[in-house]
Amino acid sequence: MFDFLVDYVQTNWIEVFGIVTSLIYVWLNIRQNIWSWFWAIISSSVYGVVYFQSKLYSDMELQIVFIILGVYGWYQWLYGGANKTELPVSKMPKKYILICLAAGMAFTGLSGYLHAQTDASLPYLDSSLTAISLIASWMIAKKYLENWILWIVANLVYIGMYYVKDLHGTSILYALLLVMAIKGYFDWRKGM
Repeated sequence: MFDFLVDYVQTNWIEVFGIVTSLIYVWLNIRQNIWSWFWAIISSSVYGVVYFQSKLYSDMELQIVFIILGVYGWYQWLYGGANKTELPVSKMPKKYILICLAAGMAFTGLSGYLHAQTDASLPYLDSSLTAISLIASWMIAKKYLENWILWIVANLVYIGMYYVKDLHGTSILYALLLVMAIKGYFDWRKGM
């Protein structure tokens, strides 16, 4: 077993580094620690490379947006509250639900179609998960409680997709992220 782990880390060191930085990011996010955004930027940079190598182009593009959202989230958490104060956890205003749904469907259709014209793997599934992840990332930057629900759904599907793509370490990561998203939801709800 130990030899397997050593071989896996040596062969997939970039993926392993992405796993570790992702876990740090989400753990700090659950705790509402501002440094979570630093680790989000590092993790997204690493996973951009991993997804490019796996031909999951929509996920690779998502990492670029995650880096931008990392900077946005960092600012929002520090100054997004009333009078440029720290942003508190809140429920997402209902007016955003239809906008998010329409944007997610439009993104999935367009991105899935465009990636289906390339050698992309699972273009529509990958694009739909990217759309959910984009919306959830924006929601977490705004500290909307419901972001965790989207992460729970996305993580469930990501586990299978990454397993099928032989990204077994990343599949395990998303199983851990699923558990962390459930914890994040209850911790944030309790703290409201």
